[in-house]
Amino acid sequence: MADNQWPVVPGTVSWVDLTAPDAGRLRDFYCRVIGWEHRPVDMGAYSDYALRPPGAEHFVAGVCHKQGPNASLPPVWLVYFIVDNLDASLSACRELGGKVLVEPRTVGEGIFAVIGDPAGAVCALHQPTAAPQ
Repeated sequence: MADNQWPVVPGTVSWVDLTAPDAGRLRDFYCRVIGWEHRPVDMGAYSDYALRPPGAEHFVAGVCHKQGPNASLPPVWLVYFIVDNLDASLSACRELGGKVLVEPRTVGEGIFAVIGDPAGAVCALHQPTAAPQ
């Protein structure tokens, strides 16, 4: 997640990511199929990719390598929903039969965790620390 300017409103989507073993190949696939533009996102030893619509100012998605902090994420388009209180949302998830698949971790714009609902569908919950600049 990075570089978006979407409204910080609980319940809305803040970002989408795809994590897979061959991120470069998938970046090229989606850039050709959808028309997205990309830029690298420095992860230290490698780069993931931020994607945006052609000519757009803001990035809307990412394609990430299935390694480092993303090694445990499934190869699906992961939707990030904004929540007011990540801890409270994770407690409710567990109480209602869901699972926390990736414990909370920090990103540039706040903290997030990945959950599975009682049916097995996966999403991320994102608690921003501040409105995007």
